[in-house]
Amino acid sequence: MILGVGADLAAVGRIERALENPRFLERVYTPGERERLEGLCPERRAERAAGLFAAKEAVAKALGTGFRGFRFADVEILPDAAGRPAVFLRGGAKALAGEGARLHVSISHDGKMALAFAVMEI
Repeated sequence: MILGVGADLAAVGRIERALENPRFLERVYTPGERERLEGLCPERRAERAAGLFAAKEAVAKALGTGFRGFRFADVEILPDAAGRPAVFLRGGAKALAGEGARLHVSISHDGKMALAFAVMEI
């Protein structure tokens, strides 16, 4: 059963500028996400970071709260064994989702924009 759906759109240029601030990186991205971003060329890094940002926003919307009761870094998006984005919740985000909830995300980017959708099911 679907419990929530979220979508978000992020401007790659806006995220690219934000990445210049180390505090933004630490506040929004988990150590695992930052590690995956580090090895990319600047253009790919901005696209990937914008996609992750949009996915985190979409997950917050699927949870039905926005970012109330948890932080950006409580939502981690990492590839699974097949390369698909997998959602890992921690802290307040995990508490809001509850036991048995599963989240699915899809991320896309094209030049100047990144788009993500999230579906929460039980």
